[in-house]
Amino acid sequence: MSIRVVVADDQELVRSGFSMILEAQPDIEVVAEAGDGAEAVAAVRRHAPDVLLLDIRMPVMDGLEAARRVCGQSACKVVMLTTFDLDEYVYDALCAGASGFLLKDVRRDDLVHAVRVVAGGDSLLAPTVTRRLVADLVRRRRREAAAEVAPRRLEVLTARETETLSMLACGLTNAEIASALFVSEHTVKTHVSNVLSKLGLRDRVQAVICAYETGLVTPGDGQS
Repeated sequence: MSIRVVVADDQELVRSGFSMILEAQPDIEVVAEAGDGAEAVAAVRRHAPDVLLLDIRMPVMDGLEAARRVCGQSACKVVMLTTFDLDEYVYDALCAGASGFLLKDVRRDDLVHAVRVVAGGDSLLAPTVTRRLVADLVRRRRREAAAEVAPRRLEVLTARETETLSMLACGLTNAEIASALFVSEHTVKTHVSNVLSKLGLRDRVQAVICAYETGLVTPGDGQS
């Protein structure tokens, strides 16, 4: 079965370029294109795609609001597109439920890989720019807000689940977490599933955000 994708960008050349790249793949089908946020939301409702590639700066309805509506009303996975690797709106989009983001100058192979990864239920955590973005913006926001109650949010987790969340936030894969904890990958997947369920999180990206916001992980942990 093909991965169904909607491409939303107000720049026609970017939109058509991404669509051509994705359409050339045997397992990906671009079911619609959209030139603004409102069109993107409507296209998702009409076509029920697996993945929405969504420009964060859009006319009529911005990408943040479009992401919030799509993630709140459907199972479609949203990947934000941005020109800037430290765009503050990307953080808000991740909190709204987006599964990650890509820079618009992404390489062809990375674009295709991202669509497949997100459609498979994972998130775009591998690029160091994603972790840097989350770390930088959480650091700034924690200066502005009282965070004394945040750690209590993690009290519902077992010690092993907390360890798993910490390693996940540092960018470790399931295989690396399994090796570090001396357990199977299946066990790690169970821990990750429990973390998401107990904390009411949509996916692994939101788990990373939660780990930073609660102070479980601080900027610089586990990164080179």
